[in-house]
Amino acid sequence: MQSSNGRTRDSGDSSESAGDHGRGHGPASVEAAGHARYTDPWYDVLASGWGESGSLSPPVADVSAARRERQDGAVAAAQVYLEVQRSAAFQEVRSRYRRFVVPAVVGFFLWYVAYVVTATTAPGFMARPVVGAVNVALLAGLGQFLSTFLLTWAYSRHARLRRDRAALDLRWETQELTREARGGVA
Repeated sequence: MQSSNGRTRDSGDSSESAGDHGRGHGPASVEAAGHARYTDPWYDVLASGWGESGSLSPPVADVSAARRERQDGAVAAAQVYLEVQRSAAFQEVRSRYRRFVVPAVVGFFLWYVAYVVTATTAPGFMARPVVGAVNVALLAGLGQFLSTFLLTWAYSRHARLRRDRAALDLRWETQELTREARGGVA
């Protein structure tokens, strides 16, 4: 039987024994189909004692101390984000965002619903010619596209003029506070 890394598994009739796989604790070098060699770092994991019950385990004290330190830094960083979220500067950025987005979404949704409702309930009105073959429905449909592009432009302009600078300042401040909370580690 062939394993996923290209080596044949020991099924008892092979000349290669299970002990041969476990000799090295480092990554196994495996030859792929195109004669290119790659290293499989997990091939000898079970042979090295990891994952087996009753075997020697890795140094738990070192790992758990580092994990505890990382968790303490993460908790401190989370507190920084909560403080920033409660700050007046963050609330101002959010309110500027809402003051633009809520009316824009409501206005665009009403415009879209008016178009759909008019198209379904007043087909005679939508079929009324304006100029040549161009009718009210075609102009209203193109108006949907035009209003989408105008709304996108207005949103990006509003963000650039009224929110981006304050948001960037908050971002830098948050990164500095987070770095300090984690003990100067980036």
